[in-house]
Amino acid sequence: MGARRGGPRKAGPPSPTAEDRAIFRDAVGDARPLPANDKIAHPPQRRKPIPYQTLKDEREALADSLSDPLDDYDPETGEELLFLRPGLSRQVLRRLRRGHWVIQGELDLHGMTSDQARLSLVAFLNECQRRGMRCVRIIHGKGLGSRNREPVLKNKVRHWLMQREEILAFCQARPADGGGGAAVVLLKSIK
Repeated sequence: MGARRGGPRKAGPPSPTAEDRAIFRDAVGDARPLPANDKIAHPPQRRKPIPYQTLKDEREALADSLSDPLDDYDPETGEELLFLRPGLSRQVLRRLRRGHWVIQGELDLHGMTSDQARLSLVAFLNECQRRGMRCVRIIHGKGLGSRNREPVLKNKVRHWLMQREEILAFCQARPADGGGGAAVVLLKSIK
């Protein structure tokens, strides 16, 4: 009186009839087997797992590690935004200023608070590094909408970028790329 387990059995495909076999032989009658080759079919490579939690932890640690400049920081008004990691040739900075590297990504910080800009910058730089980008543009604005019309984000972006190890150099963008309202950043290559 027990119930049958598994439900009704499914029937397999019907067996071919003699007529089906004859039709198949007529259709492939001229076919010949391919010559054997010495190639070995390798199984596809498995992708490395993405450590999402580790990446999240690193992003949070980096966001916390980027501190704001001191409140009494004297902004260098009227001077061009420049930075070159110690030990690198000035030729690197010269090439960056002349547009030698193609800009591969862009982050626009307009309208963000300092905290929002800092978090966006960290996320953007992490993504650039993950994707192997070398040269990016960060638009910080000229500060025309800020109190006292001073470039608040420009100075903070300078400070934040100098704290990141993967930043080799940065400079003010060429006029066609945003001029004094943007920075062009050169990142270390990932090998």
